[in-house]
Order: sequence, then C-alpha cells, then structure tokens
Amino acid sequence: MNTARFIVVTSINAPNEALNAYAREGVTHGFSLIVVGDTSSPAEFTLEGCDYYSVDRQLRLGMNYPALCPTRHYARKNIGYLVAAKAGAQIIRDTDDDNLPLPRFWDVEQRVQSVHAVRETGWVNVYSWFCDALMWPRGLPLDQVNVKAPDFCSLPIEQQDCPIQQGLADENPDVDAIYRLLLPLPRSFRAETRRVALGTNAWCPFNSQNTTWFRDAFPLLYLPAYCSFRMTDIWRSFVAQRIAWANDWGILFHEPTVWQERNPHNLMRDFEDEVPGYLHNSTISKELATLPIQPGIGAIPDNLRLCYLRLCELKLLDKKELPLLEAWLKDLS
Repeated sequence: MNTARFIVVTSINAPNEALNAYAREGVTHGFSLIVVGDTSSPAEFTLEGCDYYSVDRQLRLGMNYPALCPTRHYARKNIGYLVAAKAGAQIIRDTDDDNLPLPRFWDVEQRVQSVHAVRETGWVNVYSWFCDALMWPRGLPLDQVNVKAPDFCSLPIEQQDCPIQQGLADENPDVDAIYRLLLPLPRSFRAETRRVALGTNAWCPFNSQNTTWFRDAFPLLYLPAYCSFRMTDIWRSFVAQRIAWANDWGILFHEPTVWQERNPHNLMRDFEDEVPGYLHNSTISKELATLPIQPGIGAIPDNLRLCYLRLCELKLLDKKELPLLEAWLKDLS
C-alpha cells in the first residue's frame, strides 16, 4: 500500500467501471484506494487493489467517530479520510464511484502554484471561466448565476499556496437540480489547462467529487452528517474556505481530470434536498465571514468548532452535529 497518496470513495454499489479504474490504475500511479461502505452496500465486496471498509469493519477500527455517524449518509466517507490520515497520507483525492479518471487525474499536483488569483469578489461563478455556455456549480446562490465574473485574463498571476484543489468533471458536471431539470447535458469544459485560486472573500462552492487535499488541510475534510446529502460537501466547502482565508490559502479550481457517468438520481428529490442551500447559502457565507477565525494550523480545530456551532445556532444543522465533530477531531489527532 502506498502511504503517501490515497483515493477515498464511499459507495453502496458493487465494484463498477470507475472503482475498477481507480483500483487498477492507482497501483500503477502510486495511489491507494479506500472504499467506505454503508448498510445498503453489497454483502460481499471484492476488488483487487482496494481496501474496503464494511460497516462492521468500520466499527472495529477503535475510533470514536464510526459508531456515532448515522448510517445511510454520505458523511460516513469521513471514516475513509480518518483511515487514510492514520496510514500516513500526505494527499487525499476525494472522488465518487461515478467519476472516471482522465489520464491527467494521475498527475501529482503541486501545492504551491503560479496561477491567476482572485479576491474580494463576493460570490463568483467559477464555471464561467471554464465554459462559454451558461452553467454554474451546485451550491452557488441562484441570484448570483448571471452576475458576470471578472475577465479571466485580467486576473493577476501570483504564487498561491493551495492545499485544497478542485478539479472539474466533464460530460455531467456538478450542477444543481434546477440546471438538470431545465438546461442541456452533457456539457464539457475547456480542454486547455486553466487554473485560478480563490482567496479572501471570493466565494464559490466546491464539491467532494474530484478534490485534492494536502495534509495540513485534512481537518477541513469533515462532512457534516445532520444535513442533506446534497448539501454536506457544499457546506463543508464554505467552512473550509472561511478557515483557509485565515491561513492565506487559496482554493484552486483547475481543468477537468475526470468525466462523470452519473449514477441514477431522482431529480425532484435532489431539488428538495437542495432547497436549504437555495434559501440559506448566502446567509451562511455572511455568518461565517463575521466569525473571529484565527490563523495557524493549530487553530483549525477551534475554528471548526466555531463554524459548526454557528450553523447549529442558525438551525441549519442539528446540535447532534457537535459531538460528531468532536469525535472526528479526537480521532484525527
């Protein structure tokens, strides 16, 4: 097993084309694959090159978090992050079982890069820099969809420390249910390399479908469990962005390195699960921006407590989230 670079996936499916690709090609490129199961996963799961964690195996890890996390929820993916971190991971690639890797997925990303940088824009539709058609990322407030982003070529090029890096996905990009119900798919992004780092007060949601995390940012991987499946990674991204600002970290967005062959979804159910985001994502950004976030890697646990307490106070998360967060922080330490 490679102890430096891990791919983490949660799945309720039998080994499919994407999982086989990650297992097979990961060995060649120096990535170890962790798959986290749930109560509805197959009773037997066998895939060469994959370290699979059934619910029973999760409960035998000797960690605090697995017994507290609700089953049948995407947040059980947190267990895979903990396993990778304990094994000595320096990089975690966060993806899903319906995203298939393109050849450049296996490139080893550099944490510090010379890229276009943007700050102080408020909300920004990053997809508009990567695609000429109208498209926006899941989680972007609807009243921001048609707000014009700064011209990409006008953005300064700077050295940016980017321990969180969002790769895009071709064919079936991560868009919300309203887009899927009303506008055409498939869509693909520009083929050429294009990269931009978002800094202080430049908000854009990022997802758990194709994201690279460096070890200093591992605490920010925490997915909240007491919200809908469609919001957990989006609200995580807002918390991560707010804390990243205090450390002068950029959130890097870059060209597609996967393409998605989407698992079956009920779009009206997705829409229902996204309603809290449509109604409250702008409020979340404003509330997080007012918090007294402290700089430094050592301050990240207390910063996480502060952010998630505020989301509970806003009644967007149940207060049962806070003991889960404590269990996560204890296991991670």
